[in-house]
Amino acid sequence: MLHDTTTTPQLFELYVGHGFCDYEASAVTHTLNIANEVLARPAFAWRFVAETPGVVQGLTGGLLRSEPLIDDHNVADVLIVVGGKSGAAAGWQRRARQMQRLGRPAVLLSDAATAYIELTKNPPGHVTTHWRDAVALNETGYYPNLTARFSENSGGIITAAGMGATAELIIGLISSSLEAAQVAELGNRLLLHTLRKSDAEQPKDIADNQGLFDAQVTEAIRLMEETIADPISMADLTAQLGLSTRSLERTFRKVFDDTPARFYKRLRTKRARNMIEETLLPLLDVVVATGFGSVDTMSKAVREEYGLSPAKLRARKKIELLKYD
Repeated sequence: MLHDTTTTPQLFELYVGHGFCDYEASAVTHTLNIANEVLARPAFAWRFVAETPGVVQGLTGGLLRSEPLIDDHNVADVLIVVGGKSGAAAGWQRRARQMQRLGRPAVLLSDAATAYIELTKNPPGHVTTHWRDAVALNETGYYPNLTARFSENSGGIITAAGMGATAELIIGLISSSLEAAQVAELGNRLLLHTLRKSDAEQPKDIADNQGLFDAQVTEAIRLMEETIADPISMADLTAQLGLSTRSLERTFRKVFDDTPARFYKRLRTKRARNMIEETLLPLLDVVVATGFGSVDTMSKAVREEYGLSPAKLRARKKIELLKYD
């Protein structure tokens, strides 16, 4: 989304009602505030609006003072409908349609996304919501365009999981106004270990992966993650687990359809890619942090797994966190 923030701030309008999700509202404003600090100028501004203006109380007791929401008046650059009970109400729908007509993003978080999906039944493009609601939607109706991604764009209406993924969505919305290094700095200041893209899959219900209930598999993965910088041999891994190599391989093939050694290497390669794309560390430092013997060895692993060399991953100047069909 392009906006010249050097002249006028990009204005975000947050729709809230009684019972709004305090966490999502805070994630939006905190991310925008930190972005202003990174840019050292007020590039982004926000206001709270509601059907009934005044003091509005959130689910966990937070209080916000909201302005009146008036049709066709003082329309912002971006509309964010905060989840919670306010998202499930219908007051924001007129504003969302108005934003759609103007070609401006209307973002529906969690409960608001669920309400939109239920209302439209079968919207023309892909839609998503928090996985908890997606499970219920699939059990109660037929929604062929419902995905498990973090966010989707259907004709300018962006449906999103919200909750803990809210900050990353906001970063995606404003990333065109930031340089790559500024996006990385923003993520670092928010203590985000990774910046997940919109087309990434949400974490599934833990019951979907029965392997996580296997204490031996869980311990094996924990040991692998703890030793990414200094990889241990499969013999040492199985010895610490008290298992035979054959037994561990059999379990990993059943749960992950992969060998423990290849799974371990993929963990290290994934960590390498994250560090290449999301930090400015020299490649040699990434090699040391991920346990590869040399830059060439790491480059080969990254290229085989992701189809691009580390140099090409890092050379991409345009950061696109929002990827919609």
